[in-house]
Amino acid sequence: MRRITVAITGASGAIYALRTLRALLMHRVAVDVVISEFGWMLLRDEAGFEGKQRDFGGFIRELYGVSVDNMALHPLKDLAATLASGSAQSDGMVVVPCSMKTLASIAHGLSRNLIERAADVALKERRTLIIVPRETPMNLIQLRNMVAVAEAGAVVVPAMPAFYQKPETFDDLADFVVGRILSLLGIEHDLYPAWEG
Repeated sequence: MRRITVAITGASGAIYALRTLRALLMHRVAVDVVISEFGWMLLRDEAGFEGKQRDFGGFIRELYGVSVDNMALHPLKDLAATLASGSAQSDGMVVVPCSMKTLASIAHGLSRNLIERAADVALKERRTLIIVPRETPMNLIQLRNMVAVAEAGAVVVPAMPAFYQKPETFDDLADFVVGRILSLLGIEHDLYPAWEG
């Protein structure tokens, strides 16, 4: 079974995180989830999650009708978690959405919490690390941090949906970005039609 880490931080765009979790769980991928303090606020403010952190799996199951048996939630401060070690099995990591604060921390290797450390591990082990920034406009520092993570081996996937697939809902818009994430992880999907010219 493939295993992917999904980190949710405090940039606006909870729909991208939730639709990514839905897609991975539907593909029976084992998902390790880490959520920052501002990520929890984001889930409350944009997605209406009012429960305790331990209830997050039930929220996903109820929201999308998917099994969460393959999903594990890890505390942000648990730097002794398996995700913090390169010896643990992992097929990649997605930070979605990625705040500029988290981007800066990853770009400079700070590893102060489990999101930052897991991203650092992904880079040092040459695993797929996908950063999904959700910010506009961007200043020069933010742009340089994106260059830094790209030079270190990450893939930067700005949350920029396309329109050629004629989206009809917010979910359609988000699923275009999610489809790009899945493609980069080597997971086949039908979230949008491929461009045929």
